[in-house]
Amino acid sequence: MHFTSEQRLDDGVLEREFTLGEIPGILWTPALASASAQVPLILLGHPPLGLRKMYPRLVARAQHAAAEGFATATIELPGSGDRPRWPAAEQARADLRRAMEAGEPVSDEIVDALILPLVDKAVPEWQAALDALLLLPEIGGPVGYSGGVISIGIRLAVVEPRIVAAGLFAGSFVPRAMFEEARQVTIPLHVLLQWDDEGNDRQASLDLFDAFGSKEKSLNANMGGHTGVPQFAGDAAAQFFTRHLK
Repeated sequence: MHFTSEQRLDDGVLEREFTLGEIPGILWTPALASASAQVPLILLGHPPLGLRKMYPRLVARAQHAAAEGFATATIELPGSGDRPRWPAAEQARADLRRAMEAGEPVSDEIVDALILPLVDKAVPEWQAALDALLLLPEIGGPVGYSGGVISIGIRLAVVEPRIVAAGLFAGSFVPRAMFEEARQVTIPLHVLLQWDDEGNDRQASLDLFDAFGSKEKSLNANMGGHTGVPQFAGDAAAQFFTRHLK
């Protein structure tokens, strides 16, 4: 991991951009984090729209987490931002746009092409980032995962034992194959569902929640569209991580 820049935000949070090989990322740590005052870590997931576009939302989440005593980190997803273009992913996105603009159902084939290769590529990169982050003296664990493409969160919850709790956003397409993986998830889960999310299949989200194998799982459903998540829903997620990471 190579840090390329750093700045102090207004609330004292230290923001550092880094690269991990060819993968860009950002790490935020609370003002008082140090080798003698290590803090837990939350990995911030996000949709494949690019870190630059997502930055305002990511930094807001990071500052909210820092106020609760957590470090947070994120990485650029494969094929997004300034990373090399990924023709197969771009074709899948184009097929998705065409189906939605035509008012047609989004087929399983489109969902699989859009999500499954992304999960296969992104999860090992998240694990490599976690390897590097946990070597930093101010990061002590435990580790949580929050938001982003829900299928990435599912896979990480299954294969990465260092992640002990996950807050998932039921706002992205889920391949049918991921339902079987969801049954293997056992860590505590907090799932956020926007009831009127225009791009999400509500029943599929409810079926996915039912499939999770976790003994502790909660569903926080609120009225509103994809970007209409109320502030109190974010507060509930913060309380969830405080319970399980501290």
